[in-house]
Amino acid sequence: MQELMAQQGMGSQQNPDQQKAQEDAKREADERRQMMLSQILSSEARERLARIALVKPEKARGVEDVILRAAQMGQIVEKVSEERLISLLEQINTQTTKQTKVTIQRRRSVLDDDD
Repeated sequence: MQELMAQQGMGSQQNPDQQKAQEDAKREADERRQMMLSQILSSEARERLARIALVKPEKARGVEDVILRAAQMGQIVEKVSEERLISLLEQINTQTTKQTKVTIQRRRSVLDDDD
């Protein structure tokens, strides 16, 4: 039992140097991403995107991806204002809106009359 636990513990800590290198690379990529976003977005737009990230991190990440991709293609010439960010969010919402359908099935009892 102890041998199995030791093997499992050793397996997760097999390459601590690699794990540290991966974490450092991920942190560095996030820092570069935030620096690029700070250059592209106005302060109000950055604040709005940060508030969205608190509630829906996956949506905020998607919006950031769209903005960064547009900037890399040269489609964004000036800083993105809060109004432009709102219109971008509305466009994304219309594309990804999920329709919710509720179906109610009533159980019929033997004593109910359908007359």
